[in-house]
Amino acid sequence: SSSLTEAQEFVKRLRRQTDLCNMVKTVRALLNNNSTVTVLRSGLHAIFNEKSLDVTKDLFQEKFRNPKKRQKNIQLKCLKNFISSLASSTDIRELLSSLSSDLQTFVIKPSKSKEAFKEQASDFMLKWNLLLSNVGKILTINRTDSFG
Repeated sequence: SSSLTEAQEFVKRLRRQTDLCNMVKTVRALLNNNSTVTVLRSGLHAIFNEKSLDVTKDLFQEKFRNPKKRQKNIQLKCLKNFISSLASSTDIRELLSSLSSDLQTFVIKPSKSKEAFKEQASDFMLKWNLLLSNVGKILTINRTDSFG
């Protein structure tokens, strides 16, 4: 049974890696087109300028949590840093390195223990997915040109 469990985990990791490889190929092709990147950047900047993400920001404000533990919209900081990186480079390795650096700064380093890391990482991922879903919806509805 342990061999079966290990095999299943290996298959899951392999699928994830295949999905990531396919996503990187797609993104790399888009990033090589300067006009597409310019339109995407302008769409993302418009979202922030129009304050379209205010509803999402409100969801991050957890009124019932201890204020000392409240995260200060690190997902928004990471997204803004990503957009800034997108302005200076369209190399996917540099963009991923920038995002990795933010994760190191905001999620990994502040964790005091393994349990704290797991909690902070899962909280970050949940909110990051929510933020990106909302950005995608806003771009789809209001900024269709941002999708090329």
